[in-house]
Amino acid sequence: MKDNVLKKQFKKKDVERLRNLVKGKNGERISQGIGYVGSTSEEHKEGDVWEENGKTWTIRDGIKENITKLDKIKNLSIPLFCPKCGGVMNKQLDANYYKAFGHCLDCQVKLETYLKKKGQWENHVKETFNKEIDNHKKEYLSFMEDLLNESNNNYISENGEIQKWVGNLDKERVQKSIEESIKYFDSIKKK
Repeated sequence: MKDNVLKKQFKKKDVERLRNLVKGKNGERISQGIGYVGSTSEEHKEGDVWEENGKTWTIRDGIKENITKLDKIKNLSIPLFCPKCGGVMNKQLDANYYKAFGHCLDCQVKLETYLKKKGQWENHVKETFNKEIDNHKKEYLSFMEDLLNESNNNYISENGEIQKWVGNLDKERVQKSIEESIKYFDSIKKK
């Protein structure tokens, strides 16, 4: 028996459901149903949000899902399969590579090997390094902007006493420091 032969037979409705999902027809019916439909049933479309029995629901990719407080955390976790190659993401470093690059360690190794074969590796390293410098520069500018906009009228000490401090930041000096820092960030970029 060949290795590529499916050992499980799919029913017609399973095949129709997969075809509809691939074609983007998430809400299409694949079979006829018979029964009583209560007067309170509503038809919902992709992306609709509604409340039913004290829970909030939505439809994503043709599937009815409950909206919870943990939906944001669901996006932080890694998937079971690599979105690029479809392989199982169970290696120790797959989680780190997925967070950094959006695919598994094997896909990153293949990409880096391909770039080295094509002679584009040094260019890739320079671009990656320069993007990292740009991100540091944005974070620094955001921090300095928050620092400049911060009020220093009152401070609360460890004892709970409110202290009033006199004096503000020298904005010209801070601006000069920001400009020097930007020049430094630009100077360490790889050319």
